[in-house]
Amino acid sequence: MPATLDSIETPAFVVREAVALHNITAFQRHCDRVGLALRPHIKTHKLIRFARAQIEAGARGITCQKIGEAEVMADGGLDDILITYNILGPQKLARLRALSDRLAHLAVVADNETVVAGLSGAFAGASRPLEVLVECDTGGRRCGVQSPAEALSLARRIAEAPGLRLGGLMSYPAAGGAAEAAAFLTEARDLLLHEGMQCRVVSSGGTPDMWRAEPHGVLTEYRAGTYIYNDRSLVQRGTCTWDDCAGHVLATVVSTPTPDRAVIDAGSKALSSDLLGLTDHGHVLGHPEIRITGLSEEHGVLLVDPARPLKIGQRIRVVPNHVCVVSNLFDRIWIEAEDGSLEEVAVDARGCVT
Repeated sequence: MPATLDSIETPAFVVREAVALHNITAFQRHCDRVGLALRPHIKTHKLIRFARAQIEAGARGITCQKIGEAEVMADGGLDDILITYNILGPQKLARLRALSDRLAHLAVVADNETVVAGLSGAFAGASRPLEVLVECDTGGRRCGVQSPAEALSLARRIAEAPGLRLGGLMSYPAAGGAAEAAAFLTEARDLLLHEGMQCRVVSSGGTPDMWRAEPHGVLTEYRAGTYIYNDRSLVQRGTCTWDDCAGHVLATVVSTPTPDRAVIDAGSKALSSDLLGLTDHGHVLGHPEIRITGLSEEHGVLLVDPARPLKIGQRIRVVPNHVCVVSNLFDRIWIEAEDGSLEEVAVDARGCVT
């Protein structure tokens, strides 16, 4: 008997395929129009099928955050990968070297000399040098060199290091910080060019500001991940609408202990506890009056309107606050076609955090 939303076990993560594919195409068109190469981040979906769809739509390559994700994508035939994370340690460096031998193009980032030294040690004598981008903190306050002058200094070390090739600059700016990022990256790029160093790639990104993405006279490519599914945090920012949210957690009401409280079988292990600056833990489609006020591991507590009660056994669809984390909470998810049919698939890179 074919699977239906009423028959599959919950909690389940359900992705509306037509919406996901529309999101892929829409942002690709935006990047093509403004003259930016798109390098989508697969951390959101972690699926080879959607990475391939992004490439088929026109993406230059893909972005991964960890080597494990990149290894899975390489197994699926993806051969142009940027890993946007400092890579340290002999085991990881050995894996990176082996991965490089399998790909048409591999690039990584670094924001300190220790990482550069490790990369050089692993790739010295390689038949093809490893491309390394200088990661710049342009306001996101995570990793990254702190000034254009520091970017120049680290770029020199990369350019001089055996086995490495300077690729350019990379940043993940704060939401709303595109102008500040562009100013930083322009100054850093000009410093590199003044010393005769190449700066082939200047990469920035972030889904919250995706519809305002433009080269700003310096950027060559843009990275976005969440846009394929979208989530409550992006609706709240005005980046998308509820109709653009492809990923939902399907949950079942298991208790209605009081007229104004219901409990679902999706807790922090299905919805994540990320708030991203919001109150509550998701949006119940079709019930804007409901608030998901609390999560424990296996329980989601809902504040409901007694005039619009939920029934025990009723199924609801929740748009999570942060859909990227939710993807990694499920070994298998359901792809929902436009005709309502469901296909269960494994999340290829689920749990790849090393």
